Amino acid sequence: MKILAVTNMYPTCSHPGSGTFVEQQVAGLRKIGVNVEVLFIQRQSKGMKEYVRVPSLVRRAVAAFNPDVVHAMYGGVLADLTTSVVRDRPTVVTYHGSDLLGEHLSGVLRRCLAAYGVRSSHRAARRASGIVFVAEKLLEQVQVDSSRTQVRVIPCGIDFNRFRPMDKAACRRQLGWRSDRFQVLFNVSGGDPVKRPGLARRAVAELASRGVPADIHEMTGVTNEEVPVWLNASDVLLLTSLHEGSPTVVKEALACNVPVVSVDVGDVRERIRGIEGCYLASPEPADLAGKLNLVYERVGEVHSREKIGELSLECVASRLATFYRELTGTPAAEVHTMAPERLKRTV
Repeated sequence: MKILAVTNMYPTCSHPGSGTFVEQQVAGLRKIGVNVEVLFIQRQSKGMKEYVRVPSLVRRAVAAFNPDVVHAMYGGVLADLTTSVVRDRPTVVTYHGSDLLGEHLSGVLRRCLAAYGVRSSHRAARRASGIVFVAEKLLEQVQVDSSRTQVRVIPCGIDFNRFRPMDKAACRRQLGWRSDRFQVLFNVSGGDPVKRPGLARRAVAELASRGVPADIHEMTGVTNEEVPVWLNASDVLLLTSLHEGSPTVVKEALACNVPVVSVDVGDVRERIRGIEGCYLASPEPADLAGKLNLVYERVGEVHSREKIGELSLECVASRLATFYRELTGTPAAEVHTMAPERLKRTV
């Protein structure tokens, strides 16, 4: 089975953290033997004008690779253009969060662009043969004709070989963090205001005012290879986002047995359910600080890794491959017989 993955987010030297979830999903599919080629539209470096070229680039990639399925790995304008061009074979769109929810905390121009992206996502959903939502909460955002479009909820997977418990003291020495401080990790994600960094800082300041020797470390511009060190150096991951789909960093933290304190957003409630030492809080500094304090006072490690085995790259890739097979009518055995294609088209 051959899959053309179309994305405008993929790690590069200048943006190492961009689209790592797409890269990992492709890696998982290739690992189980699905033949994947990536069409990477470099919107970040070349600007919005790159979208003008998308129809011709998609047509060219489809003609050259002849995929069984074309998968737009994110919603928005790119998914809209891709599904409008490809009409002779199944198309799949994965929705992650902002592509359906918009960006309500950004400036006026960014909000307008995000709103157009949301409208584009809805158009793509009406055309797509299959839709993947990374969290149950996103299902209510799109009206889908169930007679012609199949829908699945499949979160992005985690590389359990990379994201694993490591020696905390060694990780702190590597990063230069003090061992006698309560270290709180916050994923800034390129300064996206939807993450509400101000709320995270106020929560940690409130925690410090209660006598806890706490530091906050804002993670941005960190490569996927370095993220496990940051996570394992931390005492807790803090998430304060206004909205999310299925935040990858939460799953990565859980794979490293790092506690999570988060507002009730995306699928976090589902991910930390039943894990002692992880907490949900209201989006208020006092409540967030109170939950952080529970982590600070807790004795013993969390045992979260064993709870999220179904989120391994291989498990998630198998679910996607099954979905592709259902859309194309391909027998199960054929999904795993093709040698992985290691190509990426960068345009």
